[in-house]
Amino acid sequence: MKASDGQVRPDYAGPSVSGVVPALLGRQPAPWLPASVAGARAVVLTGEGSSFCAGADFGEVYGDRFRKALYEMLRRFTASPVPVIAAVNGPAIGAGTQLALAADLRMVAPTATFAVPTATLGLAVDPWTIRRLALLAGGGNARRVLLACEPLSAEESLRCGLADAAGDLDAALERAARIAALAPLTLAYSKQVLNRLLEPEIHDPGLDPLFEEVWRSADVAEGQAARRERRPPRFEGR
Repeated sequence: MKASDGQVRPDYAGPSVSGVVPALLGRQPAPWLPASVAGARAVVLTGEGSSFCAGADFGEVYGDRFRKALYEMLRRFTASPVPVIAAVNGPAIGAGTQLALAADLRMVAPTATFAVPTATLGLAVDPWTIRRLALLAGGGNARRVLLACEPLSAEESLRCGLADAAGDLDAALERAARIAALAPLTLAYSKQVLNRLLEPEIHDPGLDPLFEEVWRSADVAEGQAARRERRPPRFEGR
């Protein structure tokens, strides 16, 4: 959204979040990232079809290149001075939930669900993702999503605070238009203060080795093989 001549209008119709993975891996440009949309006052993320983002292709998610690109993109969303709204129009799985978490506001359609099924695959998400999930949804719900691999429905996400409003894409665009008419410096300041006070940089030297240990484990290879062979995984914790 841009504001000019006293009017607020959509300025750039970017791809759905289903186009995120090819952009991350350099197979297509990503002019829709906040830092790339010159003069934007608000950004709306949504999905194409019936899903917000069903996660990454499992042939790509196992690579270091994808992980690094994903976390850099999430950082760009959170660091952008522009308010970002996720219009979650359906399932947000894995990286889809991470994208929604990186937004400042989350609006959910009745079919929206949030899930991070890393433990079913032998994978791990970074500490920032876990902290923001717990901050928004509450510690109990974060444990439910991460330790029991149970999804949160649209109704549950609204009740716990992970989502802040119900609505479809049209409602999200209307909301973005209202936000785009507000004072941009005030919004940028407020966003930065919220991020710094509630989510300071994580300085825990013990977490990064644990994260990398998961990704180097035999369980990751087992999860990949189980999906390829369409069988239940047999994790051994090594």
